[in-house]
Amino acid sequence: MKTATRGVIQRDQACVVAAFLDAQRQSRDRVEAVKDECQTPPIGRTPRRFGPKAQTAKGQAMTTAKNTICLWYDSDAEAAATFYAGTFPDSAVRAVHRAPSDFPSGKAGDVLTVEFTVFGIPCLGLNGGPAFRQSEAFSFQIATEDQEETDRYWNAIVGNGGQESACGWCKDRWGVNWQITPRALTEALAAGGGEAKRAFEAMMTMRRIDVATIEAARRG
Repeated sequence: MKTATRGVIQRDQACVVAAFLDAQRQSRDRVEAVKDECQTPPIGRTPRRFGPKAQTAKGQAMTTAKNTICLWYDSDAEAAATFYAGTFPDSAVRAVHRAPSDFPSGKAGDVLTVEFTVFGIPCLGLNGGPAFRQSEAFSFQIATEDQEETDRYWNAIVGNGGQESACGWCKDRWGVNWQITPRALTEALAAGGGEAKRAFEAMMTMRRIDVATIEAARRG
C-alpha cells in the first residue's frame, strides 16, 4: 500500500512539473513573438540575443528549441547543470524555474526545472524525485582532440564523485553517462580491416582511452 501511495505522489509531482513547464513555455513564446515584431534590427546588424556570445541571465528563459533533451534528476538538477556549465565549453545554465506554490511532494520556491546547454545542446533538468534513475541507455558522447582534452573531461567527471566504466565510458555523480571518445579512436575504428581490429582490441582493455596506445595498435 505504501509503495502504491509513493508511486501516486511521484506521478503527481511529475504532472505538476510538466504542467508548470508547459505554462512557462507558452508564456515565453508569447513574449518572444512580441519582441520579434517590435525589435527588428537595422540592416546589417544582428540582435544581441542572437550573437555568438549572447548569454541569458539566470532566471530568464532561453528561446525554445525544437528539440530539447530532458534529463530526470532526483532534486539537484541545478547543481548538475552548474557543474556541466563549469566543465564544458559552450555550456551554460540558462534558466531556473521554481514552483509557484506548494505541491504534493514539495513546496513553493523549490526548483522544478533547469534549462541549460552542454556543448551548445539544449537540455532540461527536471527534479522529478527518486522514481526513475539514469542508465547507460542514454549517454553524451564527447569527441576529444587529444589526450589532454580526454583527461580533462574524464578527471572532471570522475573526480567530482563520478565513476569509471569501460571503453571510454564514465558516469557523473548524478548518474548521467558520458563517453569521452578521442577522434583517434573513432578514426581508427572507421578505417576498417586490421587497423580497426587492432584498435578495437586495444580499446576493450581500457577504461579511459589512451590515445597513444590506440594509435600504436592501429599502426600495428
